Order: sequence, then C-alpha cells, then structure tokens
Amino acid sequence: MRFVLWTAVLLGFLAGSMPAYAQDGGRIRSISILGTQRIELETVKSYMTVAEGDLYDADRVNRSLKALFNTGLFADVTIRREGDQLVVRVVENPIINRIAFEGNNRIKDEQLNSEVQLRPRTVYTRSKVQADVKRLLELYRRSGRFAATVEPKIIQLEQNRVDLVYEISEGQPTYVRRIAFVGNKRYDQDKLREVLQTKEERWYRFLTSDDTYDPDRVTYDRELLRRFYLKRGFADFRVSSAIAELTPSREGFFITYTIDEGERYKFGTSTIDANLRDLKPEDLQPLLISEPGEWYNADQVEDIVQKLTDAVGTKGYAFVDVKPQVKRNRETQTIDISYNIQEGPRVFVERIDISGNVRTLDQVIRREFRLVEGDAFNSAKLRRSRQRLKDLNFFEKAEVTNIPSDTAPDRTVIKVDVQEKSTGELTFGVGWASTAGPIVEASLRERNLLGRGQDLRLSGGLGTKRSSVDLSFTEPYFMDREVAAGFDVFVIDRKLQKESSYDASSIGGDLRAGYRLSENLRQDWTYTLKQDTVKGINSTSIYVLEQIGSRVSSVVGQTLLYDRRDSRIEPTEGYFVRLGTEAAGAGGDARYLRGLVSGGQYFTLTDKWILGVTSSIGMIHGLDQRVRITDRFYVGGDNLRGFASGGISPRDSGTGDALGGLWQAVGSAQVKFPLGLPEEFGVNGQIFTDAGTIGETDTANTTNVNQSSSIRMASGMGIGWKSPMGPVSVDLAYPVMREKFDKKEYFRFNFGTKF
Repeated sequence: MRFVLWTAVLLGFLAGSMPAYAQDGGRIRSISILGTQRIELETVKSYMTVAEGDLYDADRVNRSLKALFNTGLFADVTIRREGDQLVVRVVENPIINRIAFEGNNRIKDEQLNSEVQLRPRTVYTRSKVQADVKRLLELYRRSGRFAATVEPKIIQLEQNRVDLVYEISEGQPTYVRRIAFVGNKRYDQDKLREVLQTKEERWYRFLTSDDTYDPDRVTYDRELLRRFYLKRGFADFRVSSAIAELTPSREGFFITYTIDEGERYKFGTSTIDANLRDLKPEDLQPLLISEPGEWYNADQVEDIVQKLTDAVGTKGYAFVDVKPQVKRNRETQTIDISYNIQEGPRVFVERIDISGNVRTLDQVIRREFRLVEGDAFNSAKLRRSRQRLKDLNFFEKAEVTNIPSDTAPDRTVIKVDVQEKSTGELTFGVGWASTAGPIVEASLRERNLLGRGQDLRLSGGLGTKRSSVDLSFTEPYFMDREVAAGFDVFVIDRKLQKESSYDASSIGGDLRAGYRLSENLRQDWTYTLKQDTVKGINSTSIYVLEQIGSRVSSVVGQTLLYDRRDSRIEPTEGYFVRLGTEAAGAGGDARYLRGLVSGGQYFTLTDKWILGVTSSIGMIHGLDQRVRITDRFYVGGDNLRGFASGGISPRDSGTGDALGGLWQAVGSAQVKFPLGLPEEFGVNGQIFTDAGTIGETDTANTTNVNQSSSIRMASGMGIGWKSPMGPVSVDLAYPVMREKFDKKEYFRFNFGTKF
C-alpha cells in the first residue's frame, strides 16, 4: 500500500508539472529582426525553420541559425529569447563594389577576371574569396609560377559596400631544369625529349613558356609519348609514372618518366567481320590500308575504323559500331586485326547544349556539327564535329562530350563547352623579297565578325616594286548552306622595269564561292572584273610599246582541289591535285582561255627528312586576239630558283625585255631536313632541283625575239628559319641547263615579319 501511495503521489506531481513546463517553454509570440540594412525582414524570416506562434524549440532555433549562415548573406547571426519574443540580430555581408588586381604583369586583368567567381554587386563572403584565391593560384601554377602569392584585401565603403583587391606577387617562373627517362632502350633521351611539349630550360626559349612547369602539360606529354610509341609498333608501351620533383629553392622541377617500351610488332593479317545483313565484307576490303610486314601503327588503325564507320554509314546503317579486335602473336611479333562491324546501340541525339560562348552565336557552332537533334548518334561523326569546331580557330578551348539523357535510355545529350579567344587582328609588317624589294604592310582583320563567323579584312602594302590595297569579306555559310561566299576589291601597282621595262596597275574586284564536294575534294568559283593598265614604258621594244594602254577583263574561273596532305602548311605525307580554268570574254576587252594543272606528293624519308615533289603545267589561248603581256606566263624566281623573276621567257633580242609565253611547265624536287639545332630554333635545311620550260610568245612578228622551249634546270641548297620576326628563307642555286639569253639569279632571300 505504501508503494502504491508513493507511486500515485509521483504521478500526480508529474501530471501537474507538465503544463507548467509547456508554459515555461511557451509560444513564440513575435520574432524581432535587428541589424538588416538592405535585406527585407520577411526574407530573413523565410530562411528560418521556426515561425511566430510556434512552440519554442531549441533544436529548431539552432537549425534556423545554421540556415541563416548558409545563405551567405550574413557575416554574423545571433538568436536569443526575451520572454515570448525571439530576437534575431544579423550582420550583413557587404556588397562588392568592384574587384581589382594589383601586381599582375604576366597575366592580364581580363584573364584573371574570367577565373574568379565573385563579381561586382554580389555578396562578399570570406569562403568565396578564399575559393577565388585558390583559382588564381592554380592559374599561375599552370603558367609555371609556383612561387606566386595572392593576398585579398578589402576597402570599406559607405552603405556597407567594399572594394575587393587581390594583391598579387607573381614571383619568378618555375622552370623545368631536367627531363629524364627510365626504361627507354629503343630511343635515347634526346629523341624522347623532342616528342614532349614540355622542354628543359634554355636561354633561347625566352619567347615560349614550354620550359615552365605545367602539370596539365605533363599529362598531355604522357599521351604524346604513348602516341609516339604506338605509331612505331610498340603496342605494349605504357608510362608507368611521371614524377615532378620541386627543388628545395622552389625555382625548378625535375621531371622523370618511367616507361615500359615492350616488344615491337608488325602488322599481320587484317580482316573484316561484319554481322550486318546485306553487308559484304569484300566490298570494304579496299579500306584496309595496312600492309602485312609493315610496322604496327595505332594511328592507321584508328583511321581505318573511321573509314569503315563512314562507309557503312553511307550504306544506310545508322547504328553501327566498329571495334578492332587485336591478337598479338608474341612469337612472330605480329598483330592480327579483325575489324568487328556490328549494329550499335540504338541511341538518338536528344539535344545539343552549348555553353561558354559570349560573342559567337549558337548557330555558328551548331552548323559545324555533323549531328543534329533527332539524328542517330554516331561517335565518328561526333569526333569529326569536334575537329571542325576546333578548326574554326575561334576558341581557346572546345570540349565536346555526350552524356546519357535523364528522360529516356535511348537518348543522349551532346555537351559543348567553349572558351572564346580574340579573333581580331591588327598587324604591321616589314620585309624584303627578291621579287618585291622592301615592303611595308598593314592589315586589319576580324575572323568572327559580330559573332557570325564572317571574315572581314582590310590590308595594304607599300613597296619599291609592288603596292596594293585589298578589302576582303567572306561569309562561310552563305544562305545557311555550306557555301563560302565573298568578295574582294583591290588596287595593285607593280613596277616591272627590271624585267620588261614597264609598270602595270590593276583595279577591280571579284566575287567568289566555294564548297566541298567531299571530305577531300573542293571546288571554288570566281568572277573577276578588273582594268589592267600598262604604263611608264622605258623601252624601245616594239613588242612592249604595242601593249601600252588599258584593257578591261571580265573573267569567270573555277578551281578543283583534291587534297590528301596531312597539313596544308607543312605537309609531311600525302598528295594534292589542283585543276584551274579561266574564261575571259563575257564582257570587257580581253578574250582568252587559261588552264593550269598542278600537283604534288610528299614522303617522309626518315624522321623529319621530308621529300616533296611538285609540278604545274599552264596554258593560255587568245580568242580572236593576241594575249596581253600581263596575262602571259613567266618562269623564274619563286617557281624556278637559279633564275631571276621572269628570267626564263621569250625576250626582245635588242632590249632584253621579257615578253612572256603562252604556256609553261615547271617542277621541283626538294628535301627538307633538320640541321641538328634545337627544334625551338625553327631552322631547317633544304636541297632542291628545279626544272622548267616556257612556250613561245604571242606577238605578230617574232623576227627579233629570242625564245626556246628547251628544258632549264637549276640545283641548290637553302636554309629556312621560322624566326620570331617572321619567316626567313635563303636559297643558293646554280643553273645547270639554260639558254644564253636567260637571266640568272644565284642568291635569293625572302624575309617577312608581323608585329
């Protein structure tokens, strides 16, 4: 009974105390917000998890405190209870008035601004500032300055605003002192260093940053090493590690690559295994360009995969997957490859998302894609689209990837992330050439006019032998088709006193349009209307005197170019064939037909020894009139070294003036080779043999004309230098076959620069 009594008393006490506890916690009758300056009171309350009328709960009050801090709007927040009132006191983070950088010389403000996330008129927070400091330091490290420091400072202004200033000490560049390799047997250290983009510090690399340490570049160098070995038959090659060690003084890096070359393989048999209905493997067999016995080349395998994918796609198979199955024969050190062609997953392009473009219109980017929304996804077309986008040369970065769609499993989203670069160019140039003498040039160009991908260029040149002004405009997608259309307006004045004792000027313009017939075949059309004037004659030659005066030419021309070179600027392999024709007479005074066929092929003899063989044949035929002296062919100078410009030509036997011929044929065989100097010097040697001939002139009387269509030939050597001031070439040639009335030129020098 006593236990029951005490239990009842205790329960009664607890029951009586519960209302008292609730009353002591009480309800929050009001919430008072203090310290706000620009943020509305209701906005502050909206972030809180407790509201007026709620029972006081310490846990919910604590969560409200955290929620207010997480907004990033406040530097400090306190919450306290005063009776039935909840008092919230806040200290607002200031607003950034402006962001400035001090002490930066190597990296411009624009680049630093693009790196930081904070912007004027946004809320200042310490965490965001520290994150931006890390971004700036990473930017300097990527440019090779690991000793750089960034110190953020704030300047208090009225109305709770601040100026944010990043004080930067850039420090000295952190150079790569040494690059070493471990495990290399086939190729020595010097050869492998040439493969890498990163270079060891040398005094002559003051115009490049390749000798500063960049971890991203080291990653890229690993890929360059892999490609180098896989292209030369080392199918098992791998980079075990790439270690960069910072010197104790923090002024340089030692980079060590540990590699495993593996065995070297040759191509064995190559077959096609097609698992698609109505697809005959023998129809695709000519695309297998790898020959048994040749060294295995991973680039060639990738090229074959691309060709097979394109070929099967043209036969109506939208979903195709080509996988090379590699079988290593370690005893014979050969690799047999079976290209397995099967139907790929049925995936469609849902959409193409483009980001990062500020000036460039989306349309300019989209039209370079070989895929559009709704197309069957094709990885080969995606790779081609990525390359076309990079070829625009509008962007510092152009990343193209695809990710699965959130809406359906058979859909993919193509992501395009670009970073624009300056496309405007203002250049000045000075130079000297054997054909033109001293030259001063200026050019103003915008390659991405108004973000539409249009090319506008105004250029002018002033020289002792040639002066010109040219206005050019190109629309790469005329009427939203893959037709590059444009126009040129030009004024040209040439002094040909040395060659033919007269001056010539041209004024006019042209309309042009070009398009691709296939990946390697292109056709261009032009219509030119110009007035040519022969003046300033200082000759007694009747053949020159009869040319004095002006003539209007209305010319329609076309050019077909089939190009399989690996590079149009510095080809090392491949060939090209060009066919050009012109017809004058649709208006104007001149009436003629002209044809020009040219071509060339390039071979890699050994590493960096390149043989180039080129030739061209041209003819012109007047229609019921003689061909004007300015329209005839001249051989010598740039197209046949060892002879002066126009040095091979029919000539007036009395005055020696070049009169030009009605046809020409020239050819050249040239070998370029390194001179053993560092690659950064950009110096190459060359040996060559040029040959050519020219036909008769077009005059009423050839009694006093020296002319011969015999073969002329010259051999020589030269040096080419890609100097910081522009390309420089020096050629020394000696004619080994010539006529006595030809004009020789043993030494030829060309120099040009832009700054």
